[in-house]
Amino acid sequence: MTTVRNLAPDDAPELCGLYEEYEWWEDREVDDVRRALAETEVAVGVEDDGDLVASARVITDYTYYANVFDVIVAADRRGEGLGKTLMEAVVSHPDLQSVVGLSLLCRSGLVPYYESVGFELYDGELAVPEGGVEELVRMTYAQDD
Repeated sequence: MTTVRNLAPDDAPELCGLYEEYEWWEDREVDDVRRALAETEVAVGVEDDGDLVASARVITDYTYYANVFDVIVAADRRGEGLGKTLMEAVVSHPDLQSVVGLSLLCRSGLVPYYESVGFELYDGELAVPEGGVEELVRMTYAQDD
């Protein structure tokens, strides 16, 4: 039976098991994931017969912004509708109902999937107070290694 529930720090070992299926997350450590779950405002998981098969985390200020991160469905369970169940749980989560802007970043190949669950491509242009529009640019901090 498939159920949706909030995730807690104690779910870190099982979530790490999901992360290990994907190369870009395979280096995540249980203690780090536990700490991330403890500091995440909304973390949702989908279980099937007691096994965690999908999850997502949301960082939010509960008013203006909520950003979805780490959306994952077990590789051998894709195509079963678990991702749709997961994203429906995220967008309908009681803690996010007053948030104006729910957003996420994804690889371009996943755009059709996210459109199918209600997300839209963001134009990337923003009207500025001085008049006209400017394109928004995503930036990340470049840490010195």
